[in-house]
Parts: sequence; structure tokens; C-alpha cells
Amino acid sequence: MKISTKGRYAIRLLVDLGEHVGGDYIALKDIAERQNISKKYLEQIVPALNSAGFLSTNRGNHGGYKLAESPARIKVGDVLRVTEGSLAPVACLDDNSYCDRKEYCQTLFIWEGLYKVVTEYLDGITIQDIIDRGHAGMGDFVI
Repeated sequence: MKISTKGRYAIRLLVDLGEHVGGDYIALKDIAERQNISKKYLEQIVPALNSAGFLSTNRGNHGGYKLAESPARIKVGDVLRVTEGSLAPVACLDDNSYCDRKEYCQTLFIWEGLYKVVTEYLDGITIQDIIDRGHAGMGDFVI
């Protein structure tokens, strides 16, 4: 599994918003500048994050974005499922796939174990965890 820039940038966008929690909405251009990410690229990511309920948006002169919920409630695994799709390492573990070999596949346990480890790890990290780690001087999670 390889996480695309879309997934990594989505997490960076949410971390940035989590670090700037307050009453004001934050302009996408400000996030783009702080994160050194193209504003146009962020504009492609925002609709998916908004649809998933991670963002609150406001249009107009003082428009922008802020987190729709606490950064402690946003799991990295959920963000990556929105931006990347399934986290399953093989197609036969996707919810909507069919595999006629599944009943007697000798290697299925490998992929199920990997999937379990990956999902438990990513679902165990929240946006708040990333913020806290950065504030503790431990650097960023590399995503």
C-alpha cells in the first residue's frame, strides 16, 4: 500500500486547522502557504473532506474552513479511507469484492493480518495525536 499525496496533504490540512482552532474560519490560501502545498491541489481535496464531515465551511469575505469536530475525534484511518479508498492490501478484502478462491486461499491469512495491523494502527492515531507530538518536539508523523 502506498499513500498518495492526496491522503498525506489531507492530513496536513486537518492538522493545520487543528493547530489553529478558534472561532475564525481559515482561508485555504493561508493553509497552502503554511503547509507549502498548492492551493489548487487543496481545493481538490476539500470537497471529499467536507462531504465526510471533517470540515465546516463558510463563504464570503471572512470565509474559509475549520474543523467540524474536535481533532481528537478525527482518526487518520478515516481520513485515508476518504482520500484513498479502501486500506485493504488486496482486492479480495474490500467490502464489495468477490473472490472465488477466498474459501481455500492459502495466503489469505497474510493479507488479513496485514490489513488488521494497518487499520488498527491508523485508527489509533488522531489529528490531535499528531498535533501533540509536534508540540512535544518529537517532530511530525511521516505520512
